[in-house]
Amino acid sequence: MLNSVIVVDDEAPIREAVEQWLTLSGFTVQVFSRAEACLAQLPDAFPGVILSDVRMPGMDGLQLLAELQAKDRDLPVILLTGHGDVPMAVDAMRDGAYDFLEKPFTPERLLGSLRRALEKRALVLDNRTLHEQADHRSRLDATLLGMSPTMQTLRRQVLDLSPLPVNVLIRGETGSGKEMVARCLHDFGSRADKPFVAVNCAAIPEPLFEAELFGHESGAFTGAQGKRVGKLEFAHGGTVFLDEIESMPLAQQVKLLRVIQERRIERLGSNQSIEIDVRIIAATKPDLLDEARAGRFREDLAYRLNIAELRLPPLRDRREDIPMLFSHFSRQAAQRLARSAPALSGAQLSHLLSHDWPGNVRELANAAERQVLGLDNPAAEALAGGQSLVAQQEAFEAHCIRSALQRHRGDIKAVMNELQVPRRTLNEKMQRHGLVREDFLAEGNSPR
Repeated sequence: MLNSVIVVDDEAPIREAVEQWLTLSGFTVQVFSRAEACLAQLPDAFPGVILSDVRMPGMDGLQLLAELQAKDRDLPVILLTGHGDVPMAVDAMRDGAYDFLEKPFTPERLLGSLRRALEKRALVLDNRTLHEQADHRSRLDATLLGMSPTMQTLRRQVLDLSPLPVNVLIRGETGSGKEMVARCLHDFGSRADKPFVAVNCAAIPEPLFEAELFGHESGAFTGAQGKRVGKLEFAHGGTVFLDEIESMPLAQQVKLLRVIQERRIERLGSNQSIEIDVRIIAATKPDLLDEARAGRFREDLAYRLNIAELRLPPLRDRREDIPMLFSHFSRQAAQRLARSAPALSGAQLSHLLSHDWPGNVRELANAAERQVLGLDNPAAEALAGGQSLVAQQEAFEAHCIRSALQRHRGDIKAVMNELQVPRRTLNEKMQRHGLVREDFLAEGNSPR
């Protein structure tokens, strides 16, 4: 339960008495002699109650109430009044004050009002958190597309990890969306309003790597014209995304490890140590520990980067998401190119589902754009993969069953009715395609 109280009163004896009562009663108390000081130091979404005198020099209690209402209409404010101020305090309650206490008041009266106000504040903040979480889920569903169980798990992991101050390692094949996941970890966390700096470690020539990451002073090396802030320093307060981290030169791995440990950097050509606050999100295709055993990566750095790991499934392992993704990319391309998005036939969809998509989501997006441009037929594109007719039919059948199981959340009877197949046939096909009913169950569903 919340227990924070701010007391604003210009009379020191009252401030001290109230602070003593509340502290002995288990509250966390902060006191101010002037309303202006309270406003200047009040944090956003303050998790508590404001207790303020009405008559004070400078900004009075009513003006403070108005300022607080402008910042947060749900913040409880209890006014302390003299006898002559009661009618004014009643008007203030109509304007949003939570309660008023007429001086002199008893500790019991004060404590009762505060506890009720804190209960209300707790409910308000809980509701805000729930709405914010729902908004995040909605936005994330629209960003990391897919209804396959693996994508649902990935979205939950991203929401869980995004607010935490830990380094994250993302593993996935080329084109599987590693940078997008890194961006979501940044955008849905507390660093969202700070820089997100992406660095492709494989694209930087080794002689320039240190200068790119750490910056340099003027004249630090031949051609170093003027001072330059490096990527790590520029990202202060935010996130650095190190893509293809396995390509980082070993000499720079040592320096990155030191940055992670000490949270400080030194520019090339400088002896000055600069404090930085960055979250490191790294991405890799191979297993970094395998790279370490082969002598290509530092094992201690691998462990430092892999506080939490996210694994991105290749597109071939979530074929049920292909129709949704292809449609999404087609609409995007059509809007950008001012063209219409052609509809897919059943045969074209079957071909899309049978292709292995070695380039993953990136390859699928390119195929959708080519289709909108009329440069490629997605059916021909998939056929080029050499899949037999039987393999394509099998892939399409698996997609249909997966989609039905997903829509009905594992309700076998509903799937049988939709697909119009007997239970024994459905069971055989699910077993052949490696589909397990439990993977699609909604919480609380009982077996059928």
